[in-house]
Amino acid sequence: MSRYHLADATLKCRPCALLVVGASMLLLSGCGRSTEAEEMSERPRQQAIERVFRGEFQWRLGPMLFAPTKSPDDTYYSVKDPSIVFHGGSWHLFVTVRGKARSHQIEYLAFTDWGKPEEATRQMLTMHSGHFCAPQVFYFEPHRKWYLVCQASDESWDPKYGAAYATTDDIADPDSWSKLRPLGHKHAEGKAGLDFWIICNDAKAHLFFTTLNGKMWREETSLTDFPTGWSEPKLAIQGDVFEASHTYRLKGLDKYLTVIEAQGGHGWRYFKAYVADRLDGEWTPVADTKEKTFASMANVTPVGNRWTDCISHGELLRVGCDQRLEVDSADLRCVFQGVLDKDRGDKPYGEIPWRLGLLAPLTAGGAGQ
Repeated sequence: MSRYHLADATLKCRPCALLVVGASMLLLSGCGRSTEAEEMSERPRQQAIERVFRGEFQWRLGPMLFAPTKSPDDTYYSVKDPSIVFHGGSWHLFVTVRGKARSHQIEYLAFTDWGKPEEATRQMLTMHSGHFCAPQVFYFEPHRKWYLVCQASDESWDPKYGAAYATTDDIADPDSWSKLRPLGHKHAEGKAGLDFWIICNDAKAHLFFTTLNGKMWREETSLTDFPTGWSEPKLAIQGDVFEASHTYRLKGLDKYLTVIEAQGGHGWRYFKAYVADRLDGEWTPVADTKEKTFASMANVTPVGNRWTDCISHGELLRVGCDQRLEVDSADLRCVFQGVLDKDRGDKPYGEIPWRLGLLAPLTAGGAGQ
């Protein structure tokens, strides 16, 4: 099980080891300053990093972890679009819930043990009364506040739909979030976009989003002006990509990784991967074909009962909680949404029974062989 230790003064996190054995997950509770991957000898660690840049990913799929709750007030079809951080001894997971009476809302889950997902406390967020979904959460150090970014709509906004944000001083209190406010980003070729994602370097905040037409866009603002002052959008990636682009800093390497969802490969949905030296730089594909992917059913080995036939909208487990969104390239892990083809059937998208699970490296050395 992956665990994080948080230094309260700096909000820096460090992961310990997560392993999937059989159909269960085991917690290796570490108290040192380094991850299991960092404690490997230098050669195996370097080999794991090199596999990332060669686009050689192999994953182990654990059991299904989270499904929608039952409610007397609504029929919930799915939990999806996960975003997760570790803070104060608990994992804090934010997900979209699709329902019959209310089509889109965000649920908060808190838990300490990946092996006991049924013990998670769960609560729907009340920061918005209308449509809101696809959350991203991070701690913005300059403001000393947690930010939740999502896509939302409100009849009083102009425009009525787009990226929005809320803040809190206490991520563990789901009632403490401010009301959603529009982020004020620009439209790309007349399209508002979706799956909004923010990552910062030492000078600027960068907003990435997709427009469902093979394009990923980037806008920027200074850390001083954040969360307002967004630039005109610039095309970041164009190709056979769809939605759910997530960008991370590879810790210690001064390089960045973008994973982005595509359609119609080995599985209805799957993920591609790109790397860049700068957030405003050129993105180089490392795993961007149906046969060479970041994560698809072609490079995922299920352990126990297979509960999904596709890999969709995944969030990498970070080694920090802040706006830099750092991950360990030698030990990537991913919480994602999945569904079996037989359960998806010909249902409308909003009624697809998405569930959440976890991908871990197939080998102990990191990203696969």
